[in-house]
Amino acid sequence: MRASEINRRAVLAGTAAVAALATVPGVTTTAHAAAATPSYRWRNATIGGTGFVTGVLFHPSVRGLAYARTDIGGAYRWDDRTARWTPLTDQLGWDDWNLLGVEALAVDPGHPDRLYLAVGTYAQSWASNGAILRSEDRGATWTRTDLAVKLGGNEDGRGAGERLLVDPRDSDTLWLGTRHDGLLKSADRGATWAAVSGFPAAASATGQGVTFLVAVGRAVYAGWGDGDGSATAVNLYRTTDGTTWEAVPGQPTGTSAKVPIRAAYDRHARELYVTYADAPGPNGQSAGSVHRLAPATGRWTDVTPVQPGGSDTFGYGGVAVDARRAGTVVVSTNNRWAAVDTLYRTTDGGLTWTSLKDSAVFDVSETPFLKWGADEPKFGWWIQAVAVDPYDSKHVVYGTGATLYGTRDLTHWAPQIRGLEETSVIQLISPPVGEAHLISASRDIGVMYHERLTASPARGMATNPVFGSATGIAQAAGRPAYVVRTGWGDNGNGAYSGDGGRTWAPFAAQPSLAHDAPGPIATSADGGTLLWSFVHWDGTKYAAHRSADNGATWSEVSSFPKGATPVADPADPTLFYAYDTDTGTLYASTDSGLSFTARAGGLPAGDSQFQLVAAPGRTGDLWLSVKWNGLYRSVDGGANFSKVASCWASYTLGFGRPAPGADYPAIYQVGSTETITAVYRSDDEAKTWVRINDDRHQWGWTGQCITGDPRVYGRVYLATNGRGIQYGEQI
Repeated sequence: MRASEINRRAVLAGTAAVAALATVPGVTTTAHAAAATPSYRWRNATIGGTGFVTGVLFHPSVRGLAYARTDIGGAYRWDDRTARWTPLTDQLGWDDWNLLGVEALAVDPGHPDRLYLAVGTYAQSWASNGAILRSEDRGATWTRTDLAVKLGGNEDGRGAGERLLVDPRDSDTLWLGTRHDGLLKSADRGATWAAVSGFPAAASATGQGVTFLVAVGRAVYAGWGDGDGSATAVNLYRTTDGTTWEAVPGQPTGTSAKVPIRAAYDRHARELYVTYADAPGPNGQSAGSVHRLAPATGRWTDVTPVQPGGSDTFGYGGVAVDARRAGTVVVSTNNRWAAVDTLYRTTDGGLTWTSLKDSAVFDVSETPFLKWGADEPKFGWWIQAVAVDPYDSKHVVYGTGATLYGTRDLTHWAPQIRGLEETSVIQLISPPVGEAHLISASRDIGVMYHERLTASPARGMATNPVFGSATGIAQAAGRPAYVVRTGWGDNGNGAYSGDGGRTWAPFAAQPSLAHDAPGPIATSADGGTLLWSFVHWDGTKYAAHRSADNGATWSEVSSFPKGATPVADPADPTLFYAYDTDTGTLYASTDSGLSFTARAGGLPAGDSQFQLVAAPGRTGDLWLSVKWNGLYRSVDGGANFSKVASCWASYTLGFGRPAPGADYPAIYQVGSTETITAVYRSDDEAKTWVRINDDRHQWGWTGQCITGDPRVYGRVYLATNGRGIQYGEQI
């Protein structure tokens, strides 16, 4: 269900091309203007988690201190006194979007304020290299070291780890396991790095590389994820002197021990526990095992709780030891869909195990979406992060593909997720009337109706149907009680609401394309006409379809540009627009979407993420954000466009309540008026702009969607790719 794992290359590749400014012949550009930054307060619109928590680590020396990492949403620090997570990487800006994925984290047991992050979301050729973030104040401030290698916080195997380790012999020495470049070492607390030439495993351009590093007394053990599963394969190495590495003798082999996922050392029993699977995960695992090593004797013991087999296929993922009780260990299954994933706990070193799922009682009232439209929440999936509080043996937490669950008694579980928001958001609507000021559409968690911005939506995900990922939402401008949505559903791919998004019903019918290629949707100002565009996840575009009877019947609109996003005129229900990003042509319909004809041409083309937006309450007032090509405006329904001179880049744009005394809506955009890409507001029809975010609030890539609140001047809602919905208010 992690559609936010979708490769972001097509969306983000253009960020480096800021110098290539395309212009329309005959349009003159003049100098831009930008005013001083007003004072804004930024917060998350609360949902609660919603993304893959790939690692969690209690500090061994400080009670109540823990850290978590996510695949696309940065890192967090937990404070037990406030029971809340604090985001630590929001300062990463537009150009550093690739660093929001955290590959690994490490703490220094002897220096409680030190924290290290290995950051880098993708290891592909189009992504930037990774970096090490070093903090002396628990992540409040950072020093950055850029690496010469790529990391993969959102690649397969991201739930393994930790790949970063402070050396148990010397706190100035750090080790970093990479996917494709072997083992790296730093002798100056992460300031500089060099390859470890004596590490025996050969790096691969396509493999998993080093999957974890763990201290075992004064020794360091390294998991190796590129073995072939044969009887002679080596997947575990160690060094006892910090220089010489060797294969660990007697280690398990075979398919069920092909990839070492995680390891934990029981210092009281002096035994190492290692979890294995036949693939790196989080998907694709069908076999796995758990093994215990006594390093002093070299004896290995298979302590697998349950052997996968038959229809019950899965691997093993997380492992954590109880720092207070010898032989007490918790491990997780992963990718277990038939019998559902669980945690197994042992108090006798793995001789016997108890499934914690069997007695689990869940309370998800704080984040109701975790019921996924069902009566009861599931134990979870993609469980590769598990931790036991070193100061409280019954305080166990585990991460899933959507949240972080915690218990204080091994029976009662609840999301331990306050402050951690990882949603990948695609679209936002702020209704002009009604209970909710916000309706959101996101990857993985579908559509939500936000009665309050400070609490997770009481109804959770929109149901009937439940969407794993949404592809579009639209509200009838002249009939705001009517809302439609599309996405990847369990009972259809489109639905409508007659009460502003509180409740839903599926369309009575849908085009056959909807099952495999649901795309964005638009509704006319009066709600009488629907236009549904179809785009497959691989980018293939199909003809749009139209309905004039609330989705009971549909007909193809052959003149609509394939794959374009339909835009309804907010004042005239007979008018629709569409921007063909392949040809740089604006199309319009004057017959309620029955047919479309080309109007303005010669506009920037070649990027499917260019966005067309209609100004509220006006006919034919269109704004076109074309990334580094700038911002264009038409006041005649797309017959002619003029380039806006006040900014040289515009990625997404929306409207909100006008400033006091103004007669045009406030305009919000993510764009560039100077040298940086930031969040801006204009109160004078884009003649001038003020920056409204700051260097501490940047959230990586923010080019998907932005909208103002039509009822509250200055309030703006911003979609992020991994830091949820941010909303700002002028103070």
